[in-house]
Amino acid sequence: MSATIAPTEEETKQLRRVSADLPPTPPESEHSDTERQDSNETLKTVGVDIALPPPTSPPIAVLEPDKKTPDGWLPRDPRLIRLTGVHPFNVEAPLSDLYNEGFLTSPELFYVRNHGAVPQVKDEEIPDWEFTVEGMVEHPLRLTFRELLEQYDQKTYPITLVCAGNRRKEQNVVRKTKGFSWGAAGVSTALFTGVVLGDLLKKAKPKRGARYVCMEGADKLPNGYYGTSVKLNWALDPNRGMMLAHRMNGEMLRPDHGKPLRAVIPGQIGGRSVKWLKRLIITAEPSDNWYHIYDNRVLPTMVSPEESANDPKWWMDERYAIYDLSTNSAIAYPAHEEQLCVVDAPSNYRVKGYAYGGGGRRVTRVEVSLDKGKTWRLAKIDYAEDRYREAGPRQLCGGELDMELRENSFCWCFWNLDIAVSELSEVGDIFVRAMDESMNLQPRDMYWSVLGMMNNPWYRITIAKEGDYLRFEHPTQPALMPGGWMERVKKVGGDLTNGYWGEEIGSDDKSEVVLETAKEVVMVKEGLKNIVTIDELRKHDKEDGPWFVVNGEVYDGTAFLTGHPGGAQSIISAAGLDTTDEFMAIHSETAKGMMTDYHIGSLDEEGRAALSGEDVQPDPSATPSPTFLDSRAWKKAILHTKTTVSWDTRVFTFRLENDEQTLGLPTGQHLMIRLRDPVTREAIIRSYTPTSETTKAGYMDVLVKVYFDSKERQGGKLSQALDALPIGHFVDFKGPIGKFEYSGKGLCSINGKERRVKNFLMISGGSGITPIYQVFRAMMQDKTDETKCVVLNGNRLLEDILCKADLDALAKDNEERCRLMYTLTKAPDDWQGLKGRIAAPLLKEHCDRSAFEEGGAMVLICGPEALEKSVHQALLEIGWKDEDLLFF
Repeated sequence: MSATIAPTEEETKQLRRVSADLPPTPPESEHSDTERQDSNETLKTVGVDIALPPPTSPPIAVLEPDKKTPDGWLPRDPRLIRLTGVHPFNVEAPLSDLYNEGFLTSPELFYVRNHGAVPQVKDEEIPDWEFTVEGMVEHPLRLTFRELLEQYDQKTYPITLVCAGNRRKEQNVVRKTKGFSWGAAGVSTALFTGVVLGDLLKKAKPKRGARYVCMEGADKLPNGYYGTSVKLNWALDPNRGMMLAHRMNGEMLRPDHGKPLRAVIPGQIGGRSVKWLKRLIITAEPSDNWYHIYDNRVLPTMVSPEESANDPKWWMDERYAIYDLSTNSAIAYPAHEEQLCVVDAPSNYRVKGYAYGGGGRRVTRVEVSLDKGKTWRLAKIDYAEDRYREAGPRQLCGGELDMELRENSFCWCFWNLDIAVSELSEVGDIFVRAMDESMNLQPRDMYWSVLGMMNNPWYRITIAKEGDYLRFEHPTQPALMPGGWMERVKKVGGDLTNGYWGEEIGSDDKSEVVLETAKEVVMVKEGLKNIVTIDELRKHDKEDGPWFVVNGEVYDGTAFLTGHPGGAQSIISAAGLDTTDEFMAIHSETAKGMMTDYHIGSLDEEGRAALSGEDVQPDPSATPSPTFLDSRAWKKAILHTKTTVSWDTRVFTFRLENDEQTLGLPTGQHLMIRLRDPVTREAIIRSYTPTSETTKAGYMDVLVKVYFDSKERQGGKLSQALDALPIGHFVDFKGPIGKFEYSGKGLCSINGKERRVKNFLMISGGSGITPIYQVFRAMMQDKTDETKCVVLNGNRLLEDILCKADLDALAKDNEERCRLMYTLTKAPDDWQGLKGRIAAPLLKEHCDRSAFEEGGAMVLICGPEALEKSVHQALLEIGWKDEDLLFF
């Protein structure tokens, strides 16, 4: 497949600078293709039809999921499939898109394997980017990027890179490995331009006894900088093609691919091609880097995740380290869920896909079977790499293309086979396998291992006959995407390790299915009965003590912030959310077994319903209820008006279903508001207490303090979303929820248990005043209610006090039975109220238990978690008991 791109005049000028002392620095959206086109035109004049890079369209917008991560500066292609959640960025392209681009892959669809945040390197910093060659060498080198271009010959080679986890999802369906779920598109090919690694090493002159080249990148990770090693004699062999690359398809490396400099190690797993290269260390032993030892290994298949975690010897054995790729192949077409109408179809269907070998070995045959491997037929193979050899020495993409004498094969090949549609209609599946020149043949059965690396059994797609149509199904889909015959077989109890793809035992016995015995991993603490509410969970949705939910159970992620392989952002991004699908799909049995240590309780039913997104819908034909709220269904109200109270405070008025309808919210309880992120469709749910009278008909008012984004921290998701909402937009509500209800005249109930209270102490901070205000107002408006009340309201500034005018009016009308106090941490000079935080000294002076009548006293507390914790401890010290305290 080839493509022709007409260069602009500006692109031509920019790319004439190839091999100059500075790298070209075009705007992000204007990467040029002119130079490679000039070279390609030259190649065409000698009758060589090489594969050209596909058209490229560099992304210019930062995707919404990335904005919350350390990579929030980096534009990416939205077609890429994320394999490890939001961060770090590990992605593959849809298999069809990847195949359709042809032999060479555009940088935007080239797969990405990142362990953490991408180092940000500005164009003006690139000439001075330094790296070293050190260790067991006679002449240590410290080079800048500028010197690398000036002092060394530049070469260009087509090279396929493959992640060692390619096709791992198939292993994860059988039994979860410690790796995340790559599909069959963890492979890509590009023209890489750079300096031959052996040229650098020869100049440094390795000492006698040196055997390894250790590499280290600039990506700082939880376990140090990423690093690994390859054998020195490989690096010195020009036939191995190892290089330090700075260009990809004729343009500067993009950040996800190692800008400005990376190692490219042909024929070996992608994990050896270190990005953002900073150090080359020549050693007598393999790398001792954490990522070299605990990543990219195939442990013996009988080693369980538990044994590998408990016995480090398995990881220290260099025999299990992976270098050369294994022979592999996959089917791209028919695509997954493709349907073929046998009535209208041509007589033949062209089955096609890719294959690759390892260590420079050529794929010598690709075979296809329609009868489960009893017989095979040869597919046609297109070796696009060979046409670069035939071109002879030429300048291409800023370096010399010279592969004429090199026999090693470093690239994938594409294969195809025409099969009669009538044949496809009579069979149940299509298999493909490849063999290389060393007679390395893809195995029939899977070799399962702890990390799920190097998965390369025969690739199988199934064919289902549905009327006049054939429907094709691939084994799996990447990441959390559902689908694939392996999932389908496992769901009905098929044993995917039974040697017959889970569908039957033996070729003749189809009478029974052997059930797979999946291991049950316990993730909860034995005997723990703690119930966590949705409000408690939402208070832990930030980086200081993040909680998250898996299978309805709540876990404290604080301990993972420093040691998680994906970095703290992986945990922070999940805080306050139900992460069941992502967690269960990505994490190994070992990781799941560790979760008992971090289990803190079970989310209550209201919380589970709120996070599930599975709503019980009201019957539209039913007569409208006299009250709006429904505890089992999300109800829609229309945003009617917005009233600005201050720069960061609004009153949102919502119109209910009809003018006679009241809210239906008991005093002391609250409701949930739900909006959906317009991009991710993520449900944003928070609890609020309306400030309007509970008996108000037709409308309700919600007082909201808007927490805007700042340089220091991310703002409030829901408050900002509400602030941006246009008038007339629907908003979802559910309720009532809450364990406290005030019925009047001192009678209240807590979790349904009635209690008579003579004196209330109400303590609030910031926007926590709204539930306090609701109870206080009901109490003060009833002139027959003799209950007494002390209200202590804390804020930072005078203008931060919410509902102040209403509170003051209620207190003035009821001076004999209420006392209203405000305290400010940044009070104006003429402030007559209290000063300072709501803490032990202030509480001891104004809220000592002895100041309240014996018996029948209760404290209501609502505010930020830090306030609630400090107040809790201080109240216990001044005579209050836990049974007298209630936290809204």
